[in-house]
Amino acid sequence: MEFKRKLYRRGSSFETTIPKPLLFSIDESKKQNVRFVYDSEQGRWYVEFEERDAE
Repeated sequence: MEFKRKLYRRGSSFETTIPKPLLFSIDESKKQNVRFVYDSEQGRWYVEFEERDAE
């Protein structure tokens, strides 16, 4: 499966959205952080989700 997302300018930064099908395994009732991790040896980006501490 392949997902493409447009990168768009918002103010002085660039943003994109995370496709809903990638969020299938998270608990939507809890707050989440999204981490983008770059593996320089493989030249690949990884997206990781982690539960955020209650604030």
